[in-house]
Amino acid sequence: TAPFNQPFNIYMDAMGFGMGCCCLQTTFQLSNIEEARSVYDQVAVMAPIMLALTASTPIFKGYLSDIDVRWTVISQSVDDRTEEELGRKPLSHNKYVINKSRYDSIDSYISGGSMLRPEYNDLPLVYDHDSYARLTGAGMDDVLARHFAHLFIRDPLVIYSDKIEIDDHKHSDHFENIQSTNWQTVRFKPPPPGSNIGWRVEFRPMEVQLTEFQNAAYIVFIAILMRAISDLKLNFYIPITKVDENMKTAHKANSVIQDKFYFRKNYEEMTINEIFNGKTNGEFDGLLSIMRNYTSRLNFDTETNELVNKYFSFISKRASGELVTMATWMRQFVKNHPAYQQDSVVSQQIQNDLLQRCVQITNGTVHEPTLLGDFAA
Repeated sequence: TAPFNQPFNIYMDAMGFGMGCCCLQTTFQLSNIEEARSVYDQVAVMAPIMLALTASTPIFKGYLSDIDVRWTVISQSVDDRTEEELGRKPLSHNKYVINKSRYDSIDSYISGGSMLRPEYNDLPLVYDHDSYARLTGAGMDDVLARHFAHLFIRDPLVIYSDKIEIDDHKHSDHFENIQSTNWQTVRFKPPPPGSNIGWRVEFRPMEVQLTEFQNAAYIVFIAILMRAISDLKLNFYIPITKVDENMKTAHKANSVIQDKFYFRKNYEEMTINEIFNGKTNGEFDGLLSIMRNYTSRLNFDTETNELVNKYFSFISKRASGELVTMATWMRQFVKNHPAYQQDSVVSQQIQNDLLQRCVQITNGTVHEPTLLGDFAA
């Protein structure tokens, strides 16, 4: 392993540096288990793209970093794999070599539909065979059984004394103890026992923004995208390993403009601008064109339709680079601050001024045109 105290590294010595990060997570209930499984897969492909588009985290522990998002920091802060589970030592006390941290991108697609081809699940999936046998023995299909059995390769992190002896037929606390500490980009959430809550999909990668308008724009976009996926049978599948590569790309500074991401069309690498706004050669119309055509059929009232189109316009400009991400704006603020010494150190004075400006933007007393353009807070 790499030695500590290397130059140009930022060392964070507590889990709170990761789990203290803010984010924008959204949970949606679908009509049935089949729809939830399909939507889970499709939005999992979108996770790295939305992470880059919402990038808001370039500063850690008082240093300006060379990444724009929080994800890997949280992933590292809660990575409790042993040396054996990391594959650095032969298995002796542990059962598995585990590919990823318990906070990471998804490891497998789970749809039962025909669009999911076996080659898309190209990451060798480690799963608990006893759990798998129990699930399939009870009638669960192979794909979904592997997904849930994969969760049980982890140890529970914490359990309350009054939750140890409970009736698993009436309460799902024991399952949720494992489920809720596998923090992936998307979470598949079964209905709790004895409730009228249905099958849900939680979309977890997005970074929180400074204003209600920006946060609402992303939430509404994902909500409508999920409906469009179901109604239009949209197919975004690419191999899981390509999704993982996209996650790495999403961390790079200003990747929303400077880098390319694998997308559905022949697993072609496309810029986020091309993914959202289309290609100039007409080969791909872009997601926003699909979304606008779809929403025109939803019979929104005039006010709702205008607001949704305003959200789409904002996202279009963020994808094209006409409006910068929060991370880019923060990076520029630090670099242009008179107290900055070009040494990555974000001093107390710079921090104070940056946070004050953030509060002003949130309250609407200061307008940042590069961040919001003509859009109100």
